[in-house]
Amino acid sequence: MSSRKKSNQTRLRLEGSVWIKAGEENLGGPGRIALLRAVAEQGSITQAAKAYGMSYKAAWDAIDAMNRVAGEPLVERSTGGRGGGSTRLTERGARLVERYTQIEAVHRRFLGLVDAAAVDLDREFSLLDVINMKASSRNQFQGVVTSLREGAVNDEVEIEMPGGQPLVAIIPRESTAELGLRVGVAVMVLIQSSNVLLATGLDGARVSARNQLAGKVKALRPGAVNAEVELELAGGSLLVATVTQASVQALGLKTGSKATALVKASDLVLAVLA
Repeated sequence: MSSRKKSNQTRLRLEGSVWIKAGEENLGGPGRIALLRAVAEQGSITQAAKAYGMSYKAAWDAIDAMNRVAGEPLVERSTGGRGGGSTRLTERGARLVERYTQIEAVHRRFLGLVDAAAVDLDREFSLLDVINMKASSRNQFQGVVTSLREGAVNDEVEIEMPGGQPLVAIIPRESTAELGLRVGVAVMVLIQSSNVLLATGLDGARVSARNQLAGKVKALRPGAVNAEVELELAGGSLLVATVTQASVQALGLKTGSKATALVKASDLVLAVLA
């Protein structure tokens, strides 16, 4: 009886969102940040409101409130010109959107980890176990979908990393739908270190790998057969490659030397935490 009752129970799960406050006032959460992102993309409050599915008055009231609470403009309007003026994010507003996107990705990842264990009332909850959970992939990056091109079988997804480096992933169309991928969605990018190829002296060369990440060798950890090479990319991100000792010697790799990581688009794994 007890097992049958348990199987019919609706699974409990965690949800949550990140809100930014200034003092005791709310500056914005997912909705307002999405509106700012729409303004940046559309260059117009009117068009941003249409894209976001709200009235112009509601959009303007939200933007006016954000400008006031932030203590300085996040959105500014210019007049004149052939197009009759435009609306854009200020430098502060653009940085706020970028930082919120990064924080939201971390928040969603943490919620996903906690959700897997926290609301199972038949088990003891251990925060230490949650914090110590790790994915097997050595390379894990946070990014935002900037482009999505549909194909007959596979889709091409372009992701921008925090440092501005673009990555391209090829995934099945079913996965795009299951993950709910669209422009602006925060994702985790997983790359196995064994799928990272290293090259030097690529100036002017053509290679088939879609993702070419230039950087400098930060660390080398030799092993009996293979070596781990830690590459520091633009923006400070670290990428780990597992290559043979013979490759290290042939490429002349050493700490501080320049190298380019090559990763096939089909070798990227994307994850979205609900």
